[in-house]
Amino acid sequence: MTTTADQSPLGKTSAYQTHYAPDLLFPIPRQGKRDELQLTGTLPFFGVDIWNAYEVSWLNMRGKPQVAIATITAPADSPNIVESKSFKLYLNSFNQTRLANEEALLALLREDLATGFGAPVQVALTLPENFPTLKMGELDGVLLDRLDLEVDQYSPAPALLSANHHEAPVEEKLVSHLLKSNCLVTGQPDWASVQIHYVGPQIEQEGLLRYLIGFREHNEFHEQCVERIFVDIMRECRPQKLAVYARYTRRGGLDINPWRTNFTSGRPPNLRNARQ
Repeated sequence: MTTTADQSPLGKTSAYQTHYAPDLLFPIPRQGKRDELQLTGTLPFFGVDIWNAYEVSWLNMRGKPQVAIATITAPADSPNIVESKSFKLYLNSFNQTRLANEEALLALLREDLATGFGAPVQVALTLPENFPTLKMGELDGVLLDRLDLEVDQYSPAPALLSANHHEAPVEEKLVSHLLKSNCLVTGQPDWASVQIHYVGPQIEQEGLLRYLIGFREHNEFHEQCVERIFVDIMRECRPQKLAVYARYTRRGGLDINPWRTNFTSGRPPNLRNARQ
């Protein structure tokens, strides 16, 4: 049975179960939104969705609470995304669940999330003794937000994108902290910083910034917004290489950080930025 976003727990009153309940995970097929972007057959990108879960807790066998930060990495070619509120409810179901050790928790997370995403996922736990090793950092690149411009378009407009095809290709990274979109179901705001790394005709920066600001009243999930940005830049600017990486602020103890690329540049670092 195909599930849709409006069937998810979003926008509905939810009972918070505190004992292990894997059936709380709500998968949504990726292909529906990809059809809107005319993405069929081989995808024009690969990549991952990096989830950081800051509210992970369970009980040891003596009933003492344990805590950790979980990092889940789901491949972009997995059949499904997992709706984030259902993910939160699922994680909360461990709160009063007794487990032998963190390896028992990892085994359950890997099995359940592989079922939800429809493909194997990577799961890692950072325990409190290792919290000091976690680093912060910002996306590197030329800051688009420095540009002083007038904006009156708040829905995505690919026609704003252009590139100089009459000069030699360049390689650059462009960054903006002004990406805002809205939840597909509830309309609640989602905030992000985004990095555009490309090789090709130089992208006109004012048009790119206006285009990114154009998501401000757009309703889509994080992963879908990043794929839309990737596809629109590829079609309008025609770079040889392109990577789009967004770091979204957390909601419900979860942040989601989609990365889409068509070249091997190494997975981007999972560094929490100031707004996360």
